[in-house]
Amino acid sequence: MIGISRDGDVVVTMKLQRTERRNALNTELCVQLREGIEQAVEDDARVVVLTGEGSAFCAGADLSGDVYAEGFLDSLTEMLTTIEGAPIPVIAAVNGPAIGAGTQLALASDLRVVAPEARFAVPAARLGISVDRWTVRRMATLIGGGAARSVFLAAESIHPDEALARGLANRIGDLGAAQAWAQEIATLAPLSLRAMKLFLNDDHTRDEPSPEQMSALADAWLSEDAQEARAARAEKRDPVFRGK
Repeated sequence: MIGISRDGDVVVTMKLQRTERRNALNTELCVQLREGIEQAVEDDARVVVLTGEGSAFCAGADLSGDVYAEGFLDSLTEMLTTIEGAPIPVIAAVNGPAIGAGTQLALASDLRVVAPEARFAVPAARLGISVDRWTVRRMATLIGGGAARSVFLAAESIHPDEALARGLANRIGDLGAAQAWAQEIATLAPLSLRAMKLFLNDDHTRDEPSPEQMSALADAWLSEDAQEARAARAEKRDPVFRGK
């Protein structure tokens, strides 16, 4: 489900290859991504580029698979933490829509090169669930609190021009542009990049959530509304949420 290629000794490109599910994440894919990042670091890669095969970067968590099963959220969190904590820069080449967990994957990366046909969205409120504190705080850190509220509380999308203007996108371009940038970055001093990445990620987004925040997150995932959203999706109708 992941294609891995290497350009010389310094740049590793990892491509999500679940085109039949628009590269949606399941437990197996999260584990493969985490292991791929760990292997790239072990093999002394200097930069990793993440992208998707086909027309989507990542359509989110695979709602038809094991996303609701025990262990998926742990695998997703471990994968995102590994990307964020890798001692080398990770560039997301966002070649198409990055939805839900796809946006989280882009947020965990250090830099984002965004194709004109891409967009970011976190439609958790349409699914009766919630994303975690890290996702909300990281988005707010990058694009500002007001714009982040539109993403989470109104389930609005962010398109490339806005993403660039607000700092979610670093550049507009395709995979080739991301790989060329990675080659430039790979010539920089690795220990300098490692130190500055640590400083940049010291943004309090990984602070422990409060008991009230943890309870609210669990309430959403275990709610009748979440079950209603799953039923509505299967029945191809709009969900009716009741706040229960």
